Amino acid sequence: MFTDTIVLLAFQNNVVQAYTDFELIEGCKTQERKVQAYLYKKYYSDFMKLCMRYAPTQHDAEQWLNDGFYKIFTKINSFDGNGSFEGWMKRVLVNTCLDQLRAGKKLKALHFTEVGENTLSAIQTPTGNDALQQIGFKEIIHALQELPETYRTVFNLHIFDGLEHKEIARQLDIKEGTSYWYLNKAREMMKEKISHYQRKRK
Repeated sequence: MFTDTIVLLAFQNNVVQAYTDFELIEGCKTQERKVQAYLYKKYYSDFMKLCMRYAPTQHDAEQWLNDGFYKIFTKINSFDGNGSFEGWMKRVLVNTCLDQLRAGKKLKALHFTEVGENTLSAIQTPTGNDALQQIGFKEIIHALQELPETYRTVFNLHIFDGLEHKEIARQLDIKEGTSYWYLNKAREMMKEKISHYQRKRK
């Protein structure tokens, strides 16, 4: 497969040359395998972590990662130079994860329950994210993977990927208020799970 060749090259010792973003973009446009392999190796760790935040299992994350890189390599001409190249790639990876979640095991979309105004008015001010800084990445991933997909997706999009609720609503085809509600519930669940991990450490 196309990606198999890239992965093999990426982790061979002879991939040592560094490239500028311009050289990476131009090299990907001309499908230079060594350039693609360098890009894959350079961002593998960060983008794998991104995929693991959304995916239900590590195996899924690895597959989504490769799907994302394939889209980066084949849609490189759609990068118009506005904003950073890394930022554009991250958006490609996030959208790949969302597409995979929408597909699901039975090709069903993510199912969100729309929330009424009465329910929204009862939401308390969200707690801070300081607790996330107090546990390791593996524990964060484990806690995230225990959340229902809908909660995990909104939490990821807002907390880690910095999307505002208006954009989350557009991406997931839900109301902004529904996004607020799911984020609040996800925060509460994550806070409980993090507290559990902290108690276990004592």
